[in-house]
Amino acid sequence: MEMLDKTFNPELIEDKWYQYWIDKKYFVASLKKKAKPYCIVIPPPNVTGSLHMGHALNNILQDVLIRYKRMQGLNTLWMPGTDHAGIATQNVVEKQLAEEGINRKDIGRERFIERVWKWKKESGGIIINQLKGLGASCDWDRERFTMDEGLSRAVREAFVDLYKEGLIYRSNYIINWCPRCHTALSDLEVEYDEKVGKLYFLTYPVSNSKRKLIIATTRPETMLGDTGVAVNPTDRRYKDLIGQKVLLPLVNREIPIFADSFVDMEFGTGVLKVTPAHDPYDFELGLKHDLDTINVMDEDARMNESAGVYKGIERFKCREKILADLSNQGFLKKIEDYTHQVGHCYRCKTFIEPRISEQWFVKTKPLAESAILSVKNGKTKIFPAMWEKTYFEWMENIRDWCISRQIWWGHQIPAWYCRDCGEIIVEKVTPERCFKCGTSNIEQESDVLDTWFSSSLWPFSILGWPEQTEELKIFYPTQVLVTGFDILFFWVARMMMMGLKFMNKVPFHHVYIHALVRDSEGQKMSKSKSNVVDPLIVMKKYGTDAFRFTLTALAVQGRDIKLSEERIAGHRNFANKIWNASRFVLLNIGEFKTFNIEKITKDLSLRERWILSSLHRAIIEVTRDLDSYRFNDAAYHIYHFIWHEFCDWYIEFVKPTLYNKKDPFYDFAKFILTHVLETILRLLHPFMPFITEEIWQKLPKSGESITIENYPKSKPKYFDKNAEDKIEIIKQAITSIRNIRGEMNIPPGREIEIQIRCSNKETEKLFNANKSYFLKLCKACNILISTHIDRPKSAAIGIINCGDIFIPLEGIIDFKEEFRRLEKELARTTQDLNSAVKKLCNEDFLKKAPQEIISKEQKKHDELIEKKIKLESNLKKIKELDTE
Repeated sequence: MEMLDKTFNPELIEDKWYQYWIDKKYFVASLKKKAKPYCIVIPPPNVTGSLHMGHALNNILQDVLIRYKRMQGLNTLWMPGTDHAGIATQNVVEKQLAEEGINRKDIGRERFIERVWKWKKESGGIIINQLKGLGASCDWDRERFTMDEGLSRAVREAFVDLYKEGLIYRSNYIINWCPRCHTALSDLEVEYDEKVGKLYFLTYPVSNSKRKLIIATTRPETMLGDTGVAVNPTDRRYKDLIGQKVLLPLVNREIPIFADSFVDMEFGTGVLKVTPAHDPYDFELGLKHDLDTINVMDEDARMNESAGVYKGIERFKCREKILADLSNQGFLKKIEDYTHQVGHCYRCKTFIEPRISEQWFVKTKPLAESAILSVKNGKTKIFPAMWEKTYFEWMENIRDWCISRQIWWGHQIPAWYCRDCGEIIVEKVTPERCFKCGTSNIEQESDVLDTWFSSSLWPFSILGWPEQTEELKIFYPTQVLVTGFDILFFWVARMMMMGLKFMNKVPFHHVYIHALVRDSEGQKMSKSKSNVVDPLIVMKKYGTDAFRFTLTALAVQGRDIKLSEERIAGHRNFANKIWNASRFVLLNIGEFKTFNIEKITKDLSLRERWILSSLHRAIIEVTRDLDSYRFNDAAYHIYHFIWHEFCDWYIEFVKPTLYNKKDPFYDFAKFILTHVLETILRLLHPFMPFITEEIWQKLPKSGESITIENYPKSKPKYFDKNAEDKIEIIKQAITSIRNIRGEMNIPPGREIEIQIRCSNKETEKLFNANKSYFLKLCKACNILISTHIDRPKSAAIGIINCGDIFIPLEGIIDFKEEFRRLEKELARTTQDLNSAVKKLCNEDFLKKAPQEIISKEQKKHDELIEKKIKLESNLKKIKELDTE
């Protein structure tokens, strides 16, 4: 029988087994298999991306599910792919060009797109190989890209169909504009940070009056585009001014004063300057009250010709100039500090600038209705359910979706403009001439579609839509979408709308939303805080299996993950534990008899009946937890059973039998030991695929890979509560004895005498039948078990549910010497505790020290308190024993 190496080295097995699985095509879905289908579509990472903690968590959870369902015999398909990431990818290639001293406009659109495809071929998709290193069992033969030929056709099909139904339109509208990326952004692509800025109070003189209105604003440079001033109709301070006009400072343009209930009387002075071209709320007010719209900035956020003398000045420089001019002319009343939310581009972090622009939009309200209903009626369930409320709130208040972007990399909008008659032509096939006037003088729209438009079609476009492929027939709708909450609106809601629109079915039955991975102190990971844990580094350091198990074990529904290297190291120890236990089994089973396990259950010892019962109880718990997406609970039950039940107890219980061929349970023990280990490996495989495959291959078996073996099924016939209860009593007694040895500082090699006073005859019979466990596991030379035992002199006592345990200590430990040792240890501990308390009460330390250091000091403080209590308790016990 082939043996495991002495030590577990993940580097020696990971690439080997992953390549084996790929070569054997275990991850490839079947179009002929009649088994129930189970499909997951990967949230496509950006082609520019590199594996980070969010990717790692997301894909580990998907892989756990897909391996679990594959082993259950389902026809599994995990569809992989990458997103073309319009703005991000264009930025990458533009930076390359800049290093060559070239601007994309210098080489033109066609050559620029060629450069992007060249970059994609050479450098794009690095993350795909990183996902493979993670163990992701995707069907790589079906890998897709949002700009590949099939998906491009799907995008055009969807766009044209929506346009012809009136659900896509083109209009002038206020949009979020990134002056750096030179493109529109959807509301979801604008990130907001709290900033300490200024609130400027400006004076607007009322025309033909001596009165003046004081107006508060955070963006004085936009005043050049003001076309109205609004007050609340119920505000008595300004009621008599409604219908009059003010003279706009610096510009000397008269603009109307009007009333609208939108105005907040508590903000500033209760008077609102209205700039329809540069604020989304002002834009709505402008439409409502028929105000002029004056755009005073160009696409670089520099003032344009409508800004008059300020033309050509960058917006923030212009703010300084305008404030100086306002001050010189007596229009600047005062300036106050003001904290507010400031929006910036999610890609380049440039402050966004709302501006009027002609864009393409999707009418989302008609599409949202069925998407809302599908969640309400349970066709799609969201886990955890708390996210349903957020989903409904957003969908019920949804705004039209701006889908055009002013960049070159992406799906160019399939619309053509006739230069002669102005007709707009939207078709699936590129037209040769204008359908209205017949001219060939037509030009395609230069804008591309928002990346999220192609992603919204992902669950069915990657399966071949608009063609009615076998993949589409078999695997749509998909079973579950695993995603982060941050793209619930970006992506999940839009996939719901598009799936129902084009497939008339929800795109997935379940949506599992995982939380963020934070550092050990609960802080969001960021390079600026130097608290980023790189998955690639920790995978190499501790092994991929340990890393995978850590994230799974921490994935509590609705709770952010606090990750530290110590946790990963702890699960590396778990991997070592499994390895060493498996090595012990392989070293000791040799040739053994095989049995029909279902026929020998009644012939087995208490020990074997207990471990089988515990195993099948664990199988039930793990299966239940995975089916309800309680990954952390599933990991806990596996961990607890393997480490504590199998390794700590069962292997120790079975050792004497393995070393004694004359034991009547010798053959049964070797067979059950192997059976339980093999079952454990299959139970654990979705979580830790590499180590389980390596060990499983060394066991006597008939299959070719654990990844296609059957997942364990729990069978009630193996449940034996009586055996579990009896072993629990034995474990409790042994644990009590071990605790006494530790508390009394009895040397590990020193044998002791054990006396157990049982509370009933049944326990007495149980303990006497299993004396060997006490003698072996408690390092005992003698054991007396009876219902009638008096406590010996100077004996430590342990109390258990069904009796008392006595350990005579006279002659084993020197009470006075032990008392002195404990006193010294207590003095040192008290000194260290006082030092920790002093530090934690130091205000300077708490203000200046990093949170990580403070937390470590708090942990040290708590541990010292616990240690002090224990030492004081042991001192008391020693004193009592010495005076008996």
